[in-house]
Amino acid sequence: MSAAQNESRKRSKKRYGAGHHSKRWKGSRELEVGMEGILITCNMNERKCTAEAFNLLSEYAEQLYGPEKLQENAGSSSDEEEAEEEDVDVALKKEVAQLQASGTKQERRFQALDSGANNVIFIRTQNLESDKLVHHILSDLHMTKKKKSRVILRMLPVTGTCKAFQEDMVKYLTTFLEPWFKTPNCATYQIAFKARNSSHNKRDEIIKSIAGLVGKLNPKNKVDLTNPELTIIVEVIKAVCCISVVKDYTLYRKYNVQEVVKEDVPKPDGTAAKIDSNTTEKKEKQDARETDKEKKKVVGKTRLK
Repeated sequence: MSAAQNESRKRSKKRYGAGHHSKRWKGSRELEVGMEGILITCNMNERKCTAEAFNLLSEYAEQLYGPEKLQENAGSSSDEEEAEEEDVDVALKKEVAQLQASGTKQERRFQALDSGANNVIFIRTQNLESDKLVHHILSDLHMTKKKKSRVILRMLPVTGTCKAFQEDMVKYLTTFLEPWFKTPNCATYQIAFKARNSSHNKRDEIIKSIAGLVGKLNPKNKVDLTNPELTIIVEVIKAVCCISVVKDYTLYRKYNVQEVVKEDVPKPDGTAAKIDSNTTEKKEKQDARETDKEKKKVVGKTRLK
């Protein structure tokens, strides 16, 4: 093969290969700072998980917000006639404005993006509250015990995102957490932290800094790892930190859609067990006393003889 042919092949690879993996294309389909949505974990089958997620989210979103409405941007003939009479620059500006407005209207409720981690997908949401939607889904699943997915594991709302560095996280959370924890508001809480494809954040340090921040907002805020009123979810994926504050995290099995539909197993009543234990202990002591009395009587009779 000649040198000219080799050079031609190299140029072709650069033109098409680099274009396919360009930063602009990749960035538009990835989780980024500033987005809101839902993190969904699955077990190996991301494509099926995405399909299930769209079906499940759409079903419950229609219950809360009604059917999704998509408007088409079709210019009327009268608009075209007016544009011909207008100055060219004015007409172009008007057309650009119409296209921009059309782009805004065509944004879908749910858009699947690359989360940056295996077995995790990110569904970007528009014009809805992801925490309210996810809680509504889990509440219904918990009540009906009806299984509606096979590969989805957990659904975690993302109502805020920031850069995944400790200083940025603390700065962002200072304002983000105010609606729940700033005086006069207060609550018992726990922090659920997980990092994926990120090694620069140490779990204990992050949790300690967030707990200190919550304490400053209101000293009455108390940590409760058993049954907290609120859970601060902090999910770090690469350089993006996803945050939300949710309720019923323990009740809804850490927002696991597979676990929440299982029948609740009644826990043994600790109080009853304690009472039974005390009763048994008292009976044993009483029996021991009676035995001692009997022994003393026998010893006394023996001495008299």
